[in-house]
Amino acid sequence: MLIFAGLFTGLLVGLTGVGGGSLMTPILLLFFGIAPTTAVGTDLWFAAITKLATSPLHHSKKLIDWQVVRLLSIGSLPASALMVLALNQQWLVIQTGELKFYIGLFILISALGIIFQKRLHALGKHFRIQQEDSFKRVQGSLTILAGIFLGSVVTLTSIGAGAIGAVMLAYLYPIRLTPQKLVATDIIHAIPLAIFAGIGHLLIGNVDFALLAVMLLGSIPGVLIGTKIAHRIPAQALRIALATVLVAVALKLILA
Repeated sequence: MLIFAGLFTGLLVGLTGVGGGSLMTPILLLFFGIAPTTAVGTDLWFAAITKLATSPLHHSKKLIDWQVVRLLSIGSLPASALMVLALNQQWLVIQTGELKFYIGLFILISALGIIFQKRLHALGKHFRIQQEDSFKRVQGSLTILAGIFLGSVVTLTSIGAGAIGAVMLAYLYPIRLTPQKLVATDIIHAIPLAIFAGIGHLLIGNVDFALLAVMLLGSIPGVLIGTKIAHRIPAQALRIALATVLVAVALKLILA
């Protein structure tokens, strides 16, 4: 079942760029009864290695915008380090029930982001065209702030690097990033962030390597298949179906 869950999640990551944390973490919590801290730490490595498998394909197609990746990382990696430090030194103490709530909350935000991504993209495009100079003036700073938000949230919950990141990029770079470039850039930024946060959770003791190995047996073939066939699948319909499932999962965690 874990291999199948990994295969299914990897396939969705390859097709849409979404699902590494938003789907696998609740699967571990709700179907396999894994402790929330272990689910978060293990899923960060799961997401990093799964997405790393796609990087040669995205790079070969020249779909990665490295400048956007750099700006996001300027914000996300220091934010991740500070979050790990806060958790390790117990400056931030979150109980099991609270962590489940936060995971559910950010899954819900991810789902809403998927649903409204096109509208936010259109809004960003409007400002980019109508107020070009002022939009470009704050674009870099807003990208770094988006990175800070993602670094904090992903390190705490393992949620958001794909779904929330993609929504932010759709708003911030509505013309520069085509749909394929947006997915590729979002995935590539998620890799160092997940590794960085994953190292922190590893030092705390939140990573189950046996669990990780089993999930990767399914996810790596799944993500390679998904990336290869992504252009043949109606991604928008798939994303809406995924968002619907995520809303149900989020409410289950929030109301538990």
